[in-house]
Amino acid sequence: MSNTVFVPGHITGFFTIENHEVSLKKGSCGAGILLSHGVTTTVSHSNKLKFNVNQGDSTVIDEVLKILEIDTDFKIVQDIQLPIGAGFGTSAASALSLTLALNEYLDLGYSTELCGQIAHMSEVNLGGGLGDVIAQTGQGMVLRTRPGAPGIGEIKSFETEASIVWKTFGGIETSSIIQDPHYQQVIYDAGLKYLEFFEEKSSLRNFLDFSYRFADETKLMSGEVKNLVDNFNSSDDIFGSSMAMLGNTVFAIAENEDAFQNFDIEGLHICELNNVGITYD
Repeated sequence: MSNTVFVPGHITGFFTIENHEVSLKKGSCGAGILLSHGVTTTVSHSNKLKFNVNQGDSTVIDEVLKILEIDTDFKIVQDIQLPIGAGFGTSAASALSLTLALNEYLDLGYSTELCGQIAHMSEVNLGGGLGDVIAQTGQGMVLRTRPGAPGIGEIKSFETEASIVWKTFGGIETSSIIQDPHYQQVIYDAGLKYLEFFEEKSSLRNFLDFSYRFADETKLMSGEVKNLVDNFNSSDDIFGSSMAMLGNTVFAIAENEDAFQNFDIEGLHICELNNVGITYD
């Protein structure tokens, strides 16, 4: 017997940091996109507790098991299909897919919202992204209109077809940004402005335009990221490009992958915008 859950990766384009003394109300507002790649977690029978993770360590697994207070033997296998710490919401996808898979495997009877809240708690406790979990419960392009965990925060999903390419130049320690008072204010001011603009006119092109302006105004882009972003944005075949928040990573979006054929760039990866969301197997 085994239970498998896939949770899509999530790229945030612009956001605000919304601190709160209650962890489940702590989060962020903003907009992002879900990817066809993400994290798949399988929980199966074992005579002892086993972990098999293809990237990183068991930090997220340990935290989720701690919150759930589970003392049962089983095997956990995680396939993390995107780079860790590069702005793809992999820790959130790991926590959420694990919680959902354990809920199915152990027949805990938890709602999807409660599983999301447990994953959100894991993210807060580990200093991860504040808006990824709730966004990953949506589809396509996701607007986070109220901060917090699933069931507390609020999102709107917009389904649209598009191809995405990305290239990462390494990771950024998310906590070093979201816990810095200077960055908190700069991000909040710019994020609130573009959040209001986007709520009035929610489209994929506006998402990309506002994401670029946000990244430029907050000065979060490294030189190498900005150079590649500007390169993509110079092409008429590409809808737009910006930095994945918060990672030293570039993403660009076009109608289909043919738009990227003329770019001879080492380390470029392609995926699709995910209009399905979470899947169970």
